[in-house]
Amino acid sequence: MDNQVPLHIAFIMDGNGRWAKKRGLSRNIGHKKGGDTFREIAKYAKDCGVKYVTFFAFSTENWKRPKEEVDALMKLFSEYLDEAESYAKEKTRLIFLGDKSIFAREMAAKMTELEKKSKQFSDFTLSLAVNYGGKDDILQAARRAAKFCRDRDLTPSDIDEKFFSGLLYTSAVPDVDLLIRPGGERRLSNFLLWQSAYAELYFTDILWPDFTKKDLDTAIEYYKGRNRRFGNIEK
Repeated sequence: MDNQVPLHIAFIMDGNGRWAKKRGLSRNIGHKKGGDTFREIAKYAKDCGVKYVTFFAFSTENWKRPKEEVDALMKLFSEYLDEAESYAKEKTRLIFLGDKSIFAREMAAKMTELEKKSKQFSDFTLSLAVNYGGKDDILQAARRAAKFCRDRDLTPSDIDEKFFSGLLYTSAVPDVDLLIRPGGERRLSNFLLWQSAYAELYFTDILWPDFTKKDLDTAIEYYKGRNRRFGNIEK
């Protein structure tokens, strides 16, 4: 029985649009409320002793949404980047998972700058997955591995699990212990596929903007009650 707080919790922030629709509001307001929840839960996870948190903010598939909604999401993300300087005071390391090249040059440069400025912090790491997809993550790592074999003195047999993990966007963080998805869906939606191979999965019907500190407590208690064997027999 694992009675420890999970080292790494990942969140799929689902249900912002439905939260807004239930209240007769625009989806953009739902995303804004979801952003407020993100800030509160990230801080509370740190207070609970969690060392790594990862939030699924914008997927490679989300570009297919209506332009108005995508623009609103990018505006919210830009505002978050502007305020993220304050995380340095809290000794929080920031990592942005995904392909930055698709973003405006100024925004991509800001992400890179924040990562560099916070790299020395080790107490708490906050990763935000933006323009991220699990399949894309594995594919880009496979391409990098192939390049290593072509350009360096490596053979395919040299590429073990540890080496390959180091080529993923998440190379600086451990695998996921607990993956939480509010919003009522029961799927990973192309999020951290490799990194969640042995994660405990916690699904709830609560929409993300309504997700509270108490709900995180409940999810952590669920995790503590799990017997994580990683393929071994029960002792």
